[in-house]
Amino acid sequence: MDFLPQHIAIIMDGNGKWARQRGLPRLAGHREGAANAHRVVEILADYGIKYLTLYVFSTENWNRPKEEIDGIFQILEERFDEEIEFAQKRGIRIYHVGDLNGLPPQIKGKLKQAVESTKNNTVMNVGLAFNYGGRGEIIEAVRCLIRSNAPVEDVNEASLARHLHTAGLPDPDLVIRTGGEMRLSNFLLWQAAYAEFYFTEVLWPEFNRDEIDKALKAYGERQRRFGSVESPE
Repeated sequence: MDFLPQHIAIIMDGNGKWARQRGLPRLAGHREGAANAHRVVEILADYGIKYLTLYVFSTENWNRPKEEIDGIFQILEERFDEEIEFAQKRGIRIYHVGDLNGLPPQIKGKLKQAVESTKNNTVMNVGLAFNYGGRGEIIEAVRCLIRSNAPVEDVNEASLARHLHTAGLPDPDLVIRTGGEMRLSNFLLWQAAYAEFYFTEVLWPEFNRDEIDKALKAYGERQRRFGSVESPE
């Protein structure tokens, strides 16, 4: 493919529905979803995608049943060591997008370990949006500006962006959501201002190479004008 995005962000939706269709508990869907996240990272790494941000756990997900939340954390904790080893082999830098406060100590420790141990890798950058909410991120960025006593005239898009969790990263070019829903669900609200969107009915555990190719093909057929008009022939 000739025209690929530099940064892809994915809302990984449909784990629960995938499990329900098979008469399995929801956690079986989350376990398969975690395994598929690994497969998708491999595929996008093969394509040479430089940045990938995955919506792993939102601030709203705390409203789910405690049993499900605990199960998700357990699945992630079980996979962290394997994923860190994989990241090291492939030259992948892992970064965190979200708030570490309130996370279980073991999850917080694994996240810090993943970020620290892969910080010098340069082939690909994979972000884990964990305990993340776009509105909360923007509010905290504004608070940082206020605490810094920034002059009013210095408050602009660039200064606010420097206080976001994604400071130093390019904005997403393509936001993909699986599972049939067509909304952002509080994901990268600021950063996705000019992103292209791709929504698919395919459930996340079934989002494979063929489905990735469809999303990338759709992206390649679009014209990104960032508010301008199409250039005349």
